[in-house]
Amino acid sequence: MVDKTSDILILGAGCFGASTAYHLLKRGFTSVTVVDRSTVLPAPDGASTDFNRIVRSSYSEPFYARFAREAIAAWKDQSEWGDTYHESGVLVLGTGESSYCDSAYDNDVTMGARITNFSDADGLRSAFPPSIKTSFSETSSGYLNSDGGWANATKGTSLMVSKVLALGGRILRGKTAKRLLQGNGRTSGVEFNDGTTIRADLVIVATGSWTASSFPEVQLGDKFIATGQSVATIQLTAEEALKYNDCPVVLDFKSGFYVFPPNDDYILKMAIHAGGYANFEPTPQSTTPISTPRTIGSHGVDGLRIPKAMAKALREHLRAVYPELADKPFSGTRLCWYNDTPDEDWVIGYYPGDQGLMFATGGSGHAFKFLPVIGSLVADAVTDDLDPSLKQRFAFDRKCRAHDLSRSLTVLPLQESELRTAEDLVPQ
Repeated sequence: MVDKTSDILILGAGCFGASTAYHLLKRGFTSVTVVDRSTVLPAPDGASTDFNRIVRSSYSEPFYARFAREAIAAWKDQSEWGDTYHESGVLVLGTGESSYCDSAYDNDVTMGARITNFSDADGLRSAFPPSIKTSFSETSSGYLNSDGGWANATKGTSLMVSKVLALGGRILRGKTAKRLLQGNGRTSGVEFNDGTTIRADLVIVATGSWTASSFPEVQLGDKFIATGQSVATIQLTAEEALKYNDCPVVLDFKSGFYVFPPNDDYILKMAIHAGGYANFEPTPQSTTPISTPRTIGSHGVDGLRIPKAMAKALREHLRAVYPELADKPFSGTRLCWYNDTPDEDWVIGYYPGDQGLMFATGGSGHAFKFLPVIGSLVADAVTDDLDPSLKQRFAFDRKCRAHDLSRSLTVLPLQESELRTAEDLVPQ
């Protein structure tokens, strides 16, 4: 068991890593070091870096719904987070068609969220300003959860990093982990690619979608897979952005499509929450290929391309929500990389048989909204105060539970020949 004077080394300064460091320091831990592979924080190609992420309490699992409402309450403290959080509301589609959505609705109602229920397309249209044209099918249904919206992910992560530094934490940039240092059955530190080593009483791996490819020597089995999720943006004019500015986030649990209101730079972002794509690459230390993120960091601008099929699907889904924008060219695309677990539950806890190694990862595309509070769970695990039911739920060696998932986890192999070209940014 570590104590508050123990040397804690956290690998990764994203959502899990930065929040964990913050909560440990708040509890009086005196030696907390965060190391990140990127020289710039937040890392430009990390999942915690973007201008918006959905903040919703609409979960089929009561724990996540309750914890999300706790996070939303924290986000609304402007003395801590400024204007990072925007309560636009989240229009949730798919009631009656998605068991996940139906359970999420029940949980939102039970927990007292501000809900407006819509049973048809006319009702859904009323969730938008009168000047907005929508094309929902007449059988569409859903509900508006006014206790939600979106957060500026880059700004939120940057603020959390600043909080860690202000509390006396140490953050080292531009250091990529090479291997874990181990002896007598216990992890004792990390060796980095620059030849340096850092010893620690506890190493917490919070490396997101790079986890499996960074530590092939660790028996991760089928615990994690890095999946690329397709994202596209449209550059609006100032006049168009003003028109759509007061729209809610739209989230369709049946198709996985979601779209945000435009940001301050008049950019409208959309994505599809699905199984995504795996970029399998040979790994010397592993007998089987491991999915490795393909990003702007590893492949330059070529790492921003998405499959042509997804570019087409994004445009088709946009047409069903905002038909007047569906024929505008995409201004950019990106593969946002998740670290998926088989059951969408996070991994927070010790590696079996090693009290010097802990994992805090497996965000599965739904961790960032919890940035202000998720580190409290990891801190509880460090101090052995984590609720027994959560300890079991998040355990590294748990047996995956059967429950409603927010999306299909069917993963497709990423083929370079199938990636979009410049011509695919323009509607055909």
